[in-house]
Amino acid sequence: MIYWLLRSILVGPLCRLVFRPWVEGAEHIPERGGAIFASNHLSFSDSIFLPLVVSRRITFPAKMEYFTGKGVRGWLTKTFFKGVGQIPMDRSGGEASMSALRSGMRVLQRGDLFGIYPEGTRSPDGKLYKGKTGVARMALEAGVPVIPVAMIDTDKAQPTGQVIPNVQRIGVRIGRPLDFSRYEGMEHDRYVLRSITDEIMYELMQLSGQEYVDEYASTVKDRLAARARSAVDQARVQVEQARVQVEQAREQVRDQVEQARGQVRDQVRDQVEQARERFSRDGDRTGADAERVVDDEAKRDSGAGP
Repeated sequence: MIYWLLRSILVGPLCRLVFRPWVEGAEHIPERGGAIFASNHLSFSDSIFLPLVVSRRITFPAKMEYFTGKGVRGWLTKTFFKGVGQIPMDRSGGEASMSALRSGMRVLQRGDLFGIYPEGTRSPDGKLYKGKTGVARMALEAGVPVIPVAMIDTDKAQPTGQVIPNVQRIGVRIGRPLDFSRYEGMEHDRYVLRSITDEIMYELMQLSGQEYVDEYASTVKDRLAARARSAVDQARVQVEQARVQVEQAREQVRDQVEQARGQVRDQVRDQVEQARERFSRDGDRTGADAERVVDDEAKRDSGAGP
């Protein structure tokens, strides 16, 4: 209910008006039956724009953090994603990730559409990265086709970390369905799963025009994060070194100022002492002269001139 309300009334019309999404290959969308929409992943808004151009409902997995937030904001986020039928996905791998894929299998078994990002996370730089094999396993186990979908310019409309999107026309390019029924019963063969996944990623590369990198996006993100942490740590070290240098310079200035003060005090003390000595000598000389004048006056008064 909330899904169709958002798509048809609350969000969909505004997004169509502002972003004017164009579509190529709409004829490849099946009118009925289960199918996997395998898409490149450039932006958070990919899961918003793709359902706008597909008349049937698409269920996507969403990262677990959207369902575990605290406070009012966390509750609103969780309610929104649950309302639109999103499946929480733990991206730590292993059994945690398989739980979301099993939920996706139930969607496919109902004959509905399930959207997935084989890269596992958003591209850190706009390139297309190596796909994870969960999409291949689901396709074989559910016996459904995989429809490659290329999202175009959604990263320009809403770059990673930007809340308010830019007014930017976006596109959706839908490829022909890929049938992997020839591998039926081989869903546990990792070489088959890798081969299927690589075929899907090749189609995505052709549709999107992105440069392909044979490395997992999560690995690249971890490496970039490690570099960022290293740069931050290095900056902290440099700041600490600068702080120590400033403190040392401050202590040197304090020592120089104190030394200068001491020198000035000594000079002033010497000058005062010299002035006192001069004053004392001058005072003694003045006193002697005064006594001599008094004696002379006394002699004149007594008539005993020189």
